[in-house]
Amino acid sequence: MYYLLPLFTVLIWGGNSIINKMAASAIEPSAMSFYRWAFAMLILTPFCLPSVIKSRHVIRPYLSKLAFLALLGMVLNQSLGYYAGLTTTASNMSLITSLVPLISIFLSLPLLGKRISKLSIVGAVISLAGLTFMLGHGDVTFFLHQPITEGDGLMVIAALCYAAYCVLLKRWKMPITNWQLIYMQGLFAVAMLTPLWLTSETLLPTEGSIPLIMYASIAASILAPWMWVKAIDVIGAESSAMFMNLLPVVAVSLAAILLGEKIESYHLMGGLMVISGVILAQIKTKKAKPEANLLIKA
Repeated sequence: MYYLLPLFTVLIWGGNSIINKMAASAIEPSAMSFYRWAFAMLILTPFCLPSVIKSRHVIRPYLSKLAFLALLGMVLNQSLGYYAGLTTTASNMSLITSLVPLISIFLSLPLLGKRISKLSIVGAVISLAGLTFMLGHGDVTFFLHQPITEGDGLMVIAALCYAAYCVLLKRWKMPITNWQLIYMQGLFAVAMLTPLWLTSETLLPTEGSIPLIMYASIAASILAPWMWVKAIDVIGAESSAMFMNLLPVVAVSLAAILLGEKIESYHLMGGLMVISGVILAQIKTKKAKPEANLLIKA
């Protein structure tokens, strides 16, 4: 029964890739990024603000770090995802996002002083080969005569930002609760996204975009983090983390069913290589348990 918690979390995050793609034709990326966290903060404020006020003296020394984490994880990562939806597929977005655990391992070397195992290096080679194969549509010489698409490039940057977010979150362990962490970052995100929102041609959400905003605000930004933290509490961090490898499978399947995206053989082969490489790289990192708040996903 408890294993349904991480499963539902991964289903929500997988669905968020579909939302990113659907939002591209319903609302401007700048507005979508803003409204996602604006609505989430409206919902969370009655529950989180009293706790934040009570703990303000504990939180105050970490404001600059919280702001930087918000910039990486909630502004750059998520905004780039919405802009990427204009020029790439939901399948590509999810498969590129699946590289985050692998990138995090390599960023842990300079930021956490952790050693990189040989299996991690082998896993990285396999994953990058799979990603290149997939983005090149099965043509190994694709990037010799054609650049990466804009959307795929934005997703690579988004993955780098989120991996840095995860590693820094672990490096900067703060004596605050998970909900205080999410809430404070959300407030900073709204403040940072407001100027971007004001550049939108249409400031108000359209009728067709409201369900997308609600999904991103409630399901992806509130319910999923809560279920993820709860799952780690009841079944453990290691067991929960393994469910993350299902994310690209869920997202690609939903993209085929809901968006009619055609799944080509290079998606299957490249995706399998990416996932296999990530799993291989994680084998030697299981001893270091992931923090409960490391995967507040986009």
